[in-house]
Amino acid sequence: MTVDRDQVLRTAAALLTRKATATMDEVARAAGIGRATLHRHFAGREALVRALEELGIRELEAALEAARLDEDGAPDALRRLVAEVEPVAGLLAFLVTENQLFEGEQMNQGWARIDARVSALFRRGQEQGAFRIDLTPAWLTEALYGLIGSGAWAVQDGRVAAKDFQYMIAELLLGGVRRSVEK
Repeated sequence: MTVDRDQVLRTAAALLTRKATATMDEVARAAGIGRATLHRHFAGREALVRALEELGIRELEAALEAARLDEDGAPDALRRLVAEVEPVAGLLAFLVTENQLFEGEQMNQGWARIDARVSALFRRGQEQGAFRIDLTPAWLTEALYGLIGSGAWAVQDGRVAAKDFQYMIAELLLGGVRRSVEK
């Protein structure tokens, strides 16, 4: 039997976004394979998490491309970004809580590429006069990630309707980031 590695990763991502403490046995069961088969593909939890990181980075970079961040005004681009990220929000929420991914010299440079593109969107919004200039683009980027992760968990737990994910995140962030005209 041939194991579809990407399907195993997607199953693991779905499980771990619901239950971050899931064991390798639980991941194997969810994927419909034996633990030994899972270990042939991923030597342990760290290897699995690193593979999920690669998947997450690919998915986020695809979302950034699809969002067309350089088109239209920054607020509209931000709304498109939230919409494009929604399908992988749970995986992003899981990954950003995995401290091992952001420690030491093994940090994947994909995160820096993603951060740079999102920060550039916020910087562009500031330069256009649409976004506040007293909040750094780096802070706004982290705030966006936090809202996406929180939104994913709230939808997963049934506290927020899935149909409200995009609106609530974009409007809360934009409400706080928009530059108001001083009178």
